[in-house]
This record gives sequence, structure tokens and C-alpha cells, in this order.
Amino acid sequence: MNSFRNKPTHECGVFAVYGHPDAAMLTYYGLFALQHRGQESAGMVTAEGSNQHFNIHRGMGLVSQVFGEKELTALKGCRSIGHVRYSTSGSTTLKNAQPFVVDCGRGQLAIAHNGNLVNAAPLREELESRGSIFQTTVDSEIILHLLAQPSGNRNVLTLLRQIHGAFSFVIMGEQEIIGVRDPFGFRPLVLGKLDDAFILASETCAFDLIHADFIREIEPGEVIIINDDGIHSEWPFKEERKAFCMFEFVYFARPDSLIQDRNVSKVRVNMGRELARLHPVEADMVVPVPDSGNYAALGFSHELGIQYEHAFVRNHYIGRTFLQPTQLIRDFNVRVKLNLIKELVKGKRVVVVDDSVVRGTTARARVVNLREAGAKEVHLRISCPPHRYACFYGIDFPDPKNLLANQYSPAEIKEYLGVDSVGYLDVDGMVRATGLPKDHFCLACFDGNYPVAFDGELDKFIIERRKARSHLFQEEIAQPRLFVPSK
Repeated sequence: MNSFRNKPTHECGVFAVYGHPDAAMLTYYGLFALQHRGQESAGMVTAEGSNQHFNIHRGMGLVSQVFGEKELTALKGCRSIGHVRYSTSGSTTLKNAQPFVVDCGRGQLAIAHNGNLVNAAPLREELESRGSIFQTTVDSEIILHLLAQPSGNRNVLTLLRQIHGAFSFVIMGEQEIIGVRDPFGFRPLVLGKLDDAFILASETCAFDLIHADFIREIEPGEVIIINDDGIHSEWPFKEERKAFCMFEFVYFARPDSLIQDRNVSKVRVNMGRELARLHPVEADMVVPVPDSGNYAALGFSHELGIQYEHAFVRNHYIGRTFLQPTQLIRDFNVRVKLNLIKELVKGKRVVVVDDSVVRGTTARARVVNLREAGAKEVHLRISCPPHRYACFYGIDFPDPKNLLANQYSPAEIKEYLGVDSVGYLDVDGMVRATGLPKDHFCLACFDGNYPVAFDGELDKFIIERRKARSHLFQEEIAQPRLFVPSK
């Protein structure tokens, strides 16, 4: 995995099928559509009928790399769950690839999880004290161990009340598939139907690819159970305030997905319009940072009547880059992903629109490229507020001291990035662009108001883990104001 990440990294994607003879193939295509949510590993579990042995295949890499014709042929059954992963909890190894499968007193269970448990450490310690032996370092396995515990008079719904945090996951049992969404609704989970089969997925874009009909979102706090009797819902959790992750609208979700009956691309266009009203500028062209900045840039362009140009060309065929020839090619990590059409920007006043600036090094390198290409002015506009706080709910925002906006004032950010001006969308404009109430969202990474409390030791543990995983990058940005662009 590239240690020089300059964007918040994706969470995970889950997909499930109940009652279709081609469940594995549908899950393959569903995971393919959700690939943007995780590129480290992929996996699938299937079953042919009630009380039948589970078939499983997992691997490191993209969906197309993990599954071929041979693997899909072996994954027989009419029920399946699948997962694509980016690791916000646990290391990047095959043993942590999902779904996880266990045999226990309840029979076989498999889980695919998107999110982060804030009480993972005490739960794991308690389970280990009872004799549980963990095979992975992922908090998702904790849920399986909870469900596998001798229950006495407690049913599955009661056991689920022990987990806290942000989670949307699917469980496959020997006769059913269960979808669970946390009571705050941090992470998306949707229900669809194809012929007589029911589908669960992280986003509606997965339904479009397989021609499934979107039925509805799973509600916060809902547990939906799908079996031969149909579907029914339970509500085991205490009712909480809504706290949907705003960054799904800003960056994570695919633009062709629906979230709370809002098309994501239209919301991003609205964010661009709000940004233009808040921070107008005289310029010759608006240039998006592809792909996540495309729609906000379009809205910015339309609102101010400034020409929209794709001056940055994205390389879609990078894959994993293990060699970093930094002495051979300056700004390799930037240039390998985006190349600049120099003729478009030479002598022009350019507005660059991006969805976010987290650490700032990539944005800074793009500005250097524009200056070298002869841009007369470079203005940066960001379609969300400054990121000042870490996320503990499943998004890999780093230690706050490595968040540019946490450490520096707007004037210092402008100097560090080397732009003529910089402007961020404010919280009110961002929320207004969605058409939803402000109290529907988690905005913790912007304002520091965390909907779910987390233990201070967990806070320290997560920060230390992220330090270890990104030490190379931290060395690079330890003294950002010492940076001098090469001539």
C-alpha cells in the first residue's frame, strides 16, 4: 500500500444476495461496482442451501484480480455475501481480508463489515478473558465472537447491543442473511430486489450494474432479516440522533449513487455552486481535480460563468505502485496519477477545485506543476470545510497534527500551498447543498463534535497505529513551511 496517501482513504464495501442461483456472479459484479470503497482486498462467501457448507474465497488486490472464472465457478449457491476492504482497523494482510467465517454453536456464520467499533478494545479483552482466540487484528471479528458466545437467554439482537460505533454489516447464517446498521446511521446500507432475490449493498450504484431495483435504505438502528419467509425488521438498539457521514456526499460515494433520495453528483454540483457564492474569483478557467472534484468544479463554473476545462488528465491504470523513483522523477506520486495539459493553462488565471485538502502535499505539488506550466494565477477552492479533527468511525483521517488546517491559519495555508488565494466551503453551505437538516450528519472531522464517545486509550491507540502505517509520509511533512519549490 502506498504510504504517501494525500486523500482520506476509503472505508469498505459490502454486498449480499439471498435467493438467486447466480449469487456469486451477482456478488462479483456488485463488488466491482463498489470497488471505489476499498482496493486492498476482496472476498466472498456462498452457500447452496440451508445448513450447507460455506464456500469462501478471499485475496489481496482488486476484485478483478481476486476472482476469475475458476474461483467464481467454485463459489456455488443461491446465498452470498461479499466485501471489498480498505483497512481502517487492523493491518493489510490476507488474514484480515473479509468476509470472516466461523463454526459455532449457532452453526456457520460469516460477516462482512463496513465501519469502526469504538469499544473494540474492551470487547476484545473481555472475549479473550472468556477463552476466545482471535485469528485477525480486525474489529469485525469481534462481532462474530460475540454472536458465537453461549447465549443463555440472550438472542442475537441482544448481543448486538454490546457493539458501539459506526457499522453497517451483513451476516450470513445457515438459513438467512442479516443486514445491520448502527443506530446513528454513520455508514450507508441499502436494500434492492432482482426477480425474487433480495440484495443488500453499501450503495445503490451496485444495483444499477446488475439491473436490480432499489427498494429503500436500511434505517439507522435497523436489523433486517431475510430468509425463506421473506424479510422482516427488528429494532434492538436505543434510538439515537442521526449522524450520517457527510464525507459520503463530499468524496466517498460514487456520483451515480442515491443517498437519502439525493443523487450524489447533484449534491456535489450544489456544493460547487455554494462555494462559488462564498468565494468568487475572477479567472479564465475552472479546472477540477479528477475524479472527485469534477462535479463541484462544474457547479462552480456554472455559478460564475467561467469556462470549465479538464486540464488535469487522470491515469486510471496505476494499480499498486511499489517503486518510488523520487530522485528520478520529482512529484512522482502526483504525476503518475494526474498529468497536466500545459497548453491549456499557460498564461491563464486558473481556479483549481478539489473536494478536500487533508495534508496538503498533493495540492502543493499540483500548484508547482501549474506554475511550471506558465499559469498566470492559481486559485484553490475546496468544496468542503477545513479538516481539523481525526475520524474514529471508519475513515482514515490522520493524527490532527498532520492535518494542514489543524496546524495552520488560512494565511499560512495559502503560503504553504503557493496559491494566489484559497477558499473552503463552510459547514452551512455544505449542508445546504444536500437539502437535508444539519442534525442528520456527523461533522466531527470539521467541528470536533463526536456523536459517539470513545475511550481516550482508544484515541491514543488509533493515532499510534496510523503513525506507524504512515511514518514515511509524516517524515515528509514534518516541517511543511520549509518546502521550497524546485525551479
